[in-house]
Amino acid sequence: MIIVQNRRRKIENIKKEHPEAVIIDVTSKGGLPMLKFSPFYPIGNIPIPFSEHRFSESVEGIWQGLKVFENHDVDESKFKIRTMKGLKRTVRKFGTPRGHRKGIKGLELLDYITARKLIYLPTYKWVLDNRLQSEIHELRNIAGKGTLILLDYETNGDIENMMKPLSHAQLIKMRLENEL
Repeated sequence: MIIVQNRRRKIENIKKEHPEAVIIDVTSKGGLPMLKFSPFYPIGNIPIPFSEHRFSESVEGIWQGLKVFENHDVDESKFKIRTMKGLKRTVRKFGTPRGHRKGIKGLELLDYITARKLIYLPTYKWVLDNRLQSEIHELRNIAGKGTLILLDYETNGDIENMMKPLSHAQLIKMRLENEL
């Protein structure tokens, strides 16, 4: 069984509910090698959707770099960040988001849900399938023997739910269960 829990919960409480579980933090605060599951991790050479021969260091770099605001367009510098810091582009600094550009030079702006489906999900799945095969194999082995709990700051696994950020731990769970 695979369960996603909020990283902010006390580990003692999670262990009380699931004393036999293996608990793995897949956030940017986790340790290697599972830290590599963080969308902020600079796994390197990730193809940028709809942008032939263009690559990013991280999934978050693609997501933030293709985001378009009222007065700010694509930010290609986000594709090169390897420090896991300085990736976010916020409403507070840039104003209201208009959408995500469908490719670096694309003319089409995608709404939030469509961008999740056409940019974020395929990019994260590509990383899981092409850069994290041994880690996925290890998680499958753990889950096959008992309960695996993945810790993430977000727990939303509903791609259509715009009210909450999407949990990458839920995407890992979906991939392990062959649903992504």
